Amino acid sequence: MTSTFASIRCWVSRTALALAVAALAFPTAARADDDSDRFGLWESALEGIHGTSGDFTVRNIARASVSGSRLRVRIGNQYGTQSITIRSATIGLQQSAQKPALTPGSLRELTFNRGQTSVNIKAGEVVWSDPVSLHVHAQQNMAISLYAPGAQVDDHTFPAPETNPPGCFISAAAGDHTAEVSGASFPSTYVFDNNRTPGWHPGEILWLDLIDAKAEIQGAIVALGDSITDGYQVNGGGDRWTDLLSERINELPAEEQKSIVNAGISGNTVSRQPNPYDPTQQCCGAPAPVRLDRDVLSVPGVTDVMLLEGTNDLGGDGAWPPSSAAQVIGGIKEIVARVHAAGLRIVGSTVLPMCNAPGSSKEMNRLAVNTFIRNRAESKLDAVVDWDAVMKDPADPTRMRAAWMHDCYHPNAIGDQKMADAVDLSIFGLGGE
Repeated sequence: MTSTFASIRCWVSRTALALAVAALAFPTAARADDDSDRFGLWESALEGIHGTSGDFTVRNIARASVSGSRLRVRIGNQYGTQSITIRSATIGLQQSAQKPALTPGSLRELTFNRGQTSVNIKAGEVVWSDPVSLHVHAQQNMAISLYAPGAQVDDHTFPAPETNPPGCFISAAAGDHTAEVSGASFPSTYVFDNNRTPGWHPGEILWLDLIDAKAEIQGAIVALGDSITDGYQVNGGGDRWTDLLSERINELPAEEQKSIVNAGISGNTVSRQPNPYDPTQQCCGAPAPVRLDRDVLSVPGVTDVMLLEGTNDLGGDGAWPPSSAAQVIGGIKEIVARVHAAGLRIVGSTVLPMCNAPGSSKEMNRLAVNTFIRNRAESKLDAVVDWDAVMKDPADPTRMRAAWMHDCYHPNAIGDQKMADAVDLSIFGLGGE
């Protein structure tokens, strides 16, 4: 600052000098909200188009992984075939879990493009809101209400029966209820179905895919995965492994933390092959390499990627045959190379047991993929979390431990806790254990 003042000529008037000082001391609003210290707080990667919105309001519920302020939300029309219009939008803090009411005084109107209360989003595009003056604490739930009657619904809609977010409330009363603090128009009836019935829809998110904030942290970790990361069938109301890992990170001093955002999609694949479970191409999102830029590399402040994919590729036998080990390895190699090209670190995770018959082609492919992942000289991964070794049953390594599994592909709530506990935080440059 001294050199700046020294360069000012003595003939500059007092008024001009005062203006120069003011410009240095008080940056413009655009500069105050640049991306230099913005980080993703939460994500729920969108996966496809499922119908058209009726005349209802949706109240999406998301949980912040770290504390932050000056919140922004990203609304997506990634898979849309036509433009949509968000007529009104708000953000607030959820007063209590599984209830639509907001904490009094927390409601903020969301605007776009520097003050517009509605926004049109073209097919294939996303839009960020303007920042709002709202602070959220780590593990606090945010409520993002959107009113977009008649719009194609681009959503995350492969529900898991968890009681915690993500999820959404759909209003019973027609019309715009985005500014409703009481939540009276939003029934809290549990609706475990992919439809637009009024009530609480666990695991479902409409249009909203990312929230970021100003935060004094070290970076953001993006978990890129399939249903195991998405949290499908985390029964008993348990949290996903990403949420549990985030809680561990929250035990560190705030300035030493990293956020975790969950880019898992149930049924997702890593090889560039037709998804065996998705003949409509609207179920399970684009393959991980295809959606990498949008769901991972575009996250503000991302420093680390954690990859757990391959189960659906290797499982197969739906609309298309299973992928080979070479196809899965090819997808992983592509992601590793692109993440490194972006200057980021990537942590690989071995594929969990899947109840494949010993010696079968599926099991041999899974073992081959895991051998590749463990060999960091070949995979070029910066670190590896060997969840196969953690989760397998010592008596039958083709299966997860019975007490930790929901079904052959998915851990239960105990299993997700075991996965979160097995991660050494030092692989993300955090704390150590």
